[in-house]
Amino acid sequence: MNSLKKGILFATFITSLSFVGCSNDNSDDELMGNWIKKSAFDGPARSSAASFVIGAYAYVATGYTGDEYLKDLWVYNSIGDYWEQKAQFPGVARSSASAFELNGKGYIGLGYDGTNKLKDFYEYNPATNVWEQKAEFTGTARYSAVGFQVGGKAYFGTGYDGNYLKDFYQYNQNSNTWTQVNGFSGNKRRNATVFVINNKAYLGTGVNSGSNQNDFWQFDPSTDLWTKKRNLDDSEDDHETYSIMRSNSSSFTMNGLGYIVCGEGSKTIWEYNPITDLWQERTSLEGASRTDAVGFAINDRGFVLLGRSGSSYYDDAWEFKPLEEQNDDDN
Repeated sequence: MNSLKKGILFATFITSLSFVGCSNDNSDDELMGNWIKKSAFDGPARSSAASFVIGAYAYVATGYTGDEYLKDLWVYNSIGDYWEQKAQFPGVARSSASAFELNGKGYIGLGYDGTNKLKDFYEYNPATNVWEQKAEFTGTARYSAVGFQVGGKAYFGTGYDGNYLKDFYQYNQNSNTWTQVNGFSGNKRRNATVFVINNKAYLGTGVNSGSNQNDFWQFDPSTDLWTKKRNLDDSEDDHETYSIMRSNSSSFTMNGLGYIVCGEGSKTIWEYNPITDLWQERTSLEGASRTDAVGFAINDRGFVLLGRSGSSYYDDAWEFKPLEEQNDDDN
């Protein structure tokens, strides 16, 4: 073999090694975490549902089946592992609504009904199983916004109203009013996700004009200030590059750690440590990859359910066990 060919082969070999060294090539066999299949959702399979958690119960409402928009409400009993239907959501049927829990009440608003972007807002009382319409959201009508409660304060923000958005509004339960608060310095987006750790909210992912966003932010409700954290495509060191950017993902918090799971074309899950500002990949969802799923935590137990992949809509539910090894024989 002449020296030119030897040089080309050597250069190709070194280039290949460089690409391998910069990629995250962990297989699920090397990752921690196990998924346990739970009681299937009793309502129709759907995507883009809204959810909130009160005590040991998770409430799931609205969504889209691929054929129709929904307004039913279901509650998951995490102790008994079963579902019950509750009073129907009183607003128009919709998908991509936003929700939060505040002082033992559940709230749902915004969304899309197939024609209109929405801004109406409703309170659910689990003690009486009654809905009540509340003050209309004062921002623009929109869908695919985030809703969250942190430090006893509740917020809607970001989303899409014909324009990608980055504004935020706080809801005052006592006065039944909305007030615009500080936005953040990140990019506009819809289909982001938020999880809460130790009275701080963490916002990331989402899409703007077809581009998945890589910035990640911490919000402190005591100061109304946003702080930028490590990007979602950043590197922990020279050998591992994160690949967390996505849209339409789900999230939850367990034991002081945050989790982002699934999203467009993905079934991976990543664990966030707020002390180190670093991410660790865990065992991928054992069910089908999915987007527009529901994620929530109940008493430090994390769940993912529903969602879609293409034209397939799901009604399965899964619990994630981060400290267990993956087991192929337990589902």
